[in-house]
Amino acid sequence: MTTLVLCVDRTDEVGQLTESVSPVIGAEAIRSLVLDIGIADPEVSAVNALLATLRVTRDLEDEGERVLPVVVSGSHESMVNADRSIAEQLDELAIEYDPESAVLVLDSAQDERVIPIVESRFRVDSVDRVIVRQARDLESTYYLLKQFLADEELRQTVLVPIGITLLVFPALTLLAGTAIAFATITAVIGIFLIYMGAGFKDYLSQTGIWFRRSLYSGQVSIVTYAVALGLLIVGIVAGVLGVSDLQAQEGALMLSMQFAYDSVLWAVAAGIVATTGRLLDLIIQEERIRLTYLNLPFVVLGVGLVLRGFSGFLLADSGLLGPVMTPTVDYGVLSLDSVELGAGEFLVVHVIAAIMITLVGVRVASYLGGLAIWTEEVSNQEVG
Repeated sequence: MTTLVLCVDRTDEVGQLTESVSPVIGAEAIRSLVLDIGIADPEVSAVNALLATLRVTRDLEDEGERVLPVVVSGSHESMVNADRSIAEQLDELAIEYDPESAVLVLDSAQDERVIPIVESRFRVDSVDRVIVRQARDLESTYYLLKQFLADEELRQTVLVPIGITLLVFPALTLLAGTAIAFATITAVIGIFLIYMGAGFKDYLSQTGIWFRRSLYSGQVSIVTYAVALGLLIVGIVAGVLGVSDLQAQEGALMLSMQFAYDSVLWAVAAGIVATTGRLLDLIIQEERIRLTYLNLPFVVLGVGLVLRGFSGFLLADSGLLGPVMTPTVDYGVLSLDSVELGAGEFLVVHVIAAIMITLVGVRVASYLGGLAIWTEEVSNQEVG
């Protein structure tokens, strides 16, 4: 069986640079042709195609096949004449050598148009396209664009935003001016790049999957997370309202302290509700509860008290927070009058309360964690 290693030169670069007449048959003739073309024009891509033809020939001969390397050229005058010339040369090769298959070696997208002509005469086993690595030309760019357009995800990620930008920019320019249009488009592109580059897409996708699973499985945490989000929004609104009562000249530090003082308890409540929902899910699912989950609500409350204590201390010391009064306690024989707390006393009370709550949390987590371990060990012994 003879395999034809066919190098196609549709535009006849070989004939223009040398005096050779197509077809050029045999490895020795092609080696001589490579030298002639390389001396005439070292930058022409046909040199690489001819070398690739010799490489394919060598590889097939190493596998024990009968190989015939051939270079066929077309015409630079017109593509019709070029295709007819190639077809005539292929007919001559078919009559003289009767090859059973062919391996095509091409160096351009234009040369690939002759593939149907070759397939109508021989069985094409492979197409080897040669691209010069050191200097990829526009034909390589064409193939990269072709692969890019074939990828649906890349099209949606790149082409759709570009198309929307080209549509929105003229409208914004007419309605709001060039500066606002340019600033808006730039900001949106920046947000999109951050969204894609930081992996928020994958995070939102995983969040959506978790939300659907939680909804279908009836987890308590999906409700508590919604409540926590509502409490957090209320806290933000409360902080903004507290800041709006201050004058701008108070400075960024005091504005931040006022925001923290008014919003931190709402944020603490949101954290406690969210962690409680997660704990309930673990209890319902009868899973092993980690000590960190048990201790987390107490830690959140402790941190919140510390933040409120320090923010209240700075506000009171600056005269932006009025006197803080302890609540009056009247329960049976126990009766405590309201006491006014100064800035330092306010901070000390909150820090001590935070430390006590954290210690209680550690104790509760250790006790419940040990109880869970003890229960699991007893269950394993009973099963054994």
